[in-house]
Amino acid sequence: MLCCICKEKDAKVHLTQIVGDKMQKVDLCEECAKQKGVNDPAGFSLADLLLAWAPPRRLPRETSPDVKCPHCGFTQADFKKAGRLGCSECYVTFAEGLEGLLKTMHKGIKHMGKVPQSLQQSRDLSEKLKTLQKKLDKAVAEEDFEQAAQVRDEMKMTKDKLGELSATP
Repeated sequence: MLCCICKEKDAKVHLTQIVGDKMQKVDLCEECAKQKGVNDPAGFSLADLLLAWAPPRRLPRETSPDVKCPHCGFTQADFKKAGRLGCSECYVTFAEGLEGLLKTMHKGIKHMGKVPQSLQQSRDLSEKLKTLQKKLDKAVAEEDFEQAAQVRDEMKMTKDKLGELSATP
């Protein structure tokens, strides 16, 4: 496993921080760990280390440390100390710097939460029904009754599948 900072040497220092139900992992080579002051686990903040990775121009208003979230009063210093934001409005207040930070920590900047499989299947079938209804309307408008009958039959099968999913606990 390579160092997350220099991406050249093998990582020898592996850090994991768990805050609430969120876990963050950082893997560093010995040299980068010493440069970041990670020789005493109790004496550093993982949030400070992660913020150091973001390009300097993207740090949340580093030049104005007095910027506060209008809703909860959180500051950048509070974020560095706690490793998380105070409220949902903080994401808007500190958006400038968070985008770069989130890109380094996650696959993207938009939350794409997981959906239970049965719910996803139900959503997919509902979308399919909407599409089929449009096809049916078009076929009827064009007086293509053979196509309309095929679409009607496909809609019936899709509705049956949706009904089975709804009946399953």
